[in-house]
Amino acid sequence: MRIPLLSSFLILVLLGAAALWVLGSALIKVEPRAVTLDVALGAEPLTLDAGPGRRVAASYIPALGTSKGGILLLHGIHGDRRQMEARAAFLHREGYAVMLIDLPGQGASTAPAVTFGLTEAEGVRAALAELQRRLPGRRIGVIGVSLGAASLVLCRDCPKVDAAVLESMYPSIEEAVEDRLRMRLGALGAPLSRLLLWQLPLRLDIQPAQLRPIARVGSLGMPLLIVAGSADRHTTLAETERLYAAAAAPKSLWVVDGAAHVDLHSYAPAEYERRIGAFLERYVAGH
Repeated sequence: MRIPLLSSFLILVLLGAAALWVLGSALIKVEPRAVTLDVALGAEPLTLDAGPGRRVAASYIPALGTSKGGILLLHGIHGDRRQMEARAAFLHREGYAVMLIDLPGQGASTAPAVTFGLTEAEGVRAALAELQRRLPGRRIGVIGVSLGAASLVLCRDCPKVDAAVLESMYPSIEEAVEDRLRMRLGALGAPLSRLLLWQLPLRLDIQPAQLRPIARVGSLGMPLLIVAGSADRHTTLAETERLYAAAAAPKSLWVVDGAAHVDLHSYAPAEYERRIGAFLERYVAGH
């Protein structure tokens, strides 16, 4: 009886390993696609160079009249600029120039693989440099959602940013993977997350320690508004509170009551525009 049981166990292990490999492949897969914004926004299409093998598709919306400053919008994982269209329209009405990009490996932007914010940061760097070139002397703000927020925080030697809104950002890749597997597999999520993370250095030459926004958020040197849903299970409220504690002042925290890991602007548009508008008015448009 022991041999058949052992064989069955080994088969289950192999099947589990194969399933995790397939899942890992799906998470880092790049699937380029055309992205078209609402023509009413009047956006100028751009292509930015973000290094070897990385071309960033972007859209620039100039301010109406004298600009209050510029805002860079960064979407979540496996998304594209269209995820940020409603925010762009709101900010444009408020008097800001706006740039939206497809992060490297997302939408119409090219990259060898998705890297959960590490090399996506090169796209953020290129976009900020272009925004500063177009708006000399003006302040620059960033709104990043999930992957977009992590890409900003993990960006080393990025051009100066005057303020940032970080929405639904994971504190560490270990917690991000475990949270998502726990949602689907319960208690098995924790041990299986370690097997999934084992693929990072093997497939991407990345160590988990390189994907810890919580270790970088305290040294950003800019005012921060950290935003998360109270019912978010992808990044729990406890994790968000740890991120907030690690951030340096000036900082503020907005917990969106009842929201999960969703588009927080769509979930609470009036409150979102009031809070984010006031934050940007103070730190980007203000003097």
